[in-house]
Amino acid sequence: MIITNPILKGFNPDPAICRRGDDYYIAVSSFEWFPGIPIWHSTDLGNWTLKTHVITTSAQADLTKLRSAKGIWAPCLTWCEADGLFYVLYGVMNSMNGRYFDVDNYLITAENIEGPWSEPVYLHSAGYDASILHDDDGRKWVVAVDWETRDGYSGAISVVEYDAASGKTVGFPQRIWSGDGEIGAEGAHLTKRNGWYYIMTAEGGTGYGHCVTMGRSRHVLGPYEKDPQNPILTSASADRLHTPLVIDKTSAAAFDKDYLRAGCFNPDAGLQKAGHASYVECDDGRVYMVHLCGRPLRPELCCPLGRETAIQEAYWTGDGWLRLAGGGNIARDWIDIPGVAGPQPAEIVDRAIRFDDGPLDIHLYAPRIAAETFANTAVKPGWVTLRGQESLCSENRVSLLARKLTALDATVTTRMDFSPAVFQHSAGLILYYDNMNWLLLQKTFDERAGSAELSVVHLDNGLKREDRHLCAHPADGELYLRLEIDGRQMGFSWSTDDVHYQPVGQRYDAALFSDEYSQYGEFTGSFVGIACVDAVYHRQPASFEFIRYRANEAKRIE
Repeated sequence: MIITNPILKGFNPDPAICRRGDDYYIAVSSFEWFPGIPIWHSTDLGNWTLKTHVITTSAQADLTKLRSAKGIWAPCLTWCEADGLFYVLYGVMNSMNGRYFDVDNYLITAENIEGPWSEPVYLHSAGYDASILHDDDGRKWVVAVDWETRDGYSGAISVVEYDAASGKTVGFPQRIWSGDGEIGAEGAHLTKRNGWYYIMTAEGGTGYGHCVTMGRSRHVLGPYEKDPQNPILTSASADRLHTPLVIDKTSAAAFDKDYLRAGCFNPDAGLQKAGHASYVECDDGRVYMVHLCGRPLRPELCCPLGRETAIQEAYWTGDGWLRLAGGGNIARDWIDIPGVAGPQPAEIVDRAIRFDDGPLDIHLYAPRIAAETFANTAVKPGWVTLRGQESLCSENRVSLLARKLTALDATVTTRMDFSPAVFQHSAGLILYYDNMNWLLLQKTFDERAGSAELSVVHLDNGLKREDRHLCAHPADGELYLRLEIDGRQMGFSWSTDDVHYQPVGQRYDAALFSDEYSQYGEFTGSFVGIACVDAVYHRQPASFEFIRYRANEAKRIE
């Protein structure tokens, strides 16, 4: 069956794939979002469903007060047949101030992919993107970026042995791989095949010059020889891959992040930013590589959906190197996967998240804290009640419940019951990239009118703008709120009957909510959902009956 990329749409970067029998799993980064480390599942590599999350308690990872795009980076998921255990390695990036990259790396295990997971074992803080190799002699090796802070030195990939019996690493990490000459080797995975140790890394920065390189050695500590055809996967054409950084200060996005490398953009490629990969082998010898990618708006080169996950078929050559099926090294928009069961994954997603008793829907996330600390389904049966907390700019405790945006042709609707008493009370429907870039249709209290008001607040790289264009003063009672995203443009409306909608606020550009545009965050993606603020006592409730999400995921927006 023909499978169209990306297979995991919306914010799903840094995929790590593993296999247990006939089951395939992909773990992706979650950064400041909770629950952390989403695990996707498939039995045919074509149809994927969100199965579970690894990080569900603050004891596993304390994300409060972390800045945007910090938190959980690039988890590694493996299955060790000899141990009968799943292993997850993850790093909590606490700070990048001064480019020091303060990260703590942990290891946890479980017999079942849905847990329960063991208590975290601290590994080291030498660098990020840690992963593990279960060697065939029973030893275990942890690889990670060995971050460099000194002038005149470059970082590399290091390896250190992990002693499972003591739960500790042995000695100091040793550098084994400096990459193939592109910018900064990272996202390393170490595997073993036919007596060779293979290292697969991401290079070029997680932007338009991103790529995948490989090396191999007969010894885990090296030396590693470079694949003569590196990079084995990229979106950039050969003549653009080595293009230096170009900073365009006239652009709305203002490309001032060195890793973006806009000069490497390949206008002929449908998938951009291809890199940070891992691979899996099937019983019949087929090999599949999963990797992150982006689908930017053009010409701004902004990706509101964030970094997504795509899949490519690969094969081993006779001399033991990995190559893309069909030749070349450019990521493809689609692949043909034999044996995919059922129909092609739906192009139109039409789903209402409802709030009956029991756990919250698996697709819902909150920034930095567990939603259960502020969301309650018992207060008003059939609804979720959010207890208002800090402003939506906060990096601490925010009452925001959202799902990932997966398409730029989407409509999001909710029904809200909220009675603000003072202007510090607000609640409504939100599009949220990070705490410094969001768009909120809010109901709040207007003291001058002596009644509630519906208006829009836009936080634009930390600058708050109040948009009262077509603002309304609805009567008390339940309201329907709607966000319509039509390609590059989006706007809000409201209704009392879910039939007749009235617009509120201006129209907004989708490019404003992206890695490239954000001056404070990066690496994540846009979410849509519901929020409540009580900046006085942190107790004012807002109730929501559903979050209805309809999206055309097949429609390409450029």
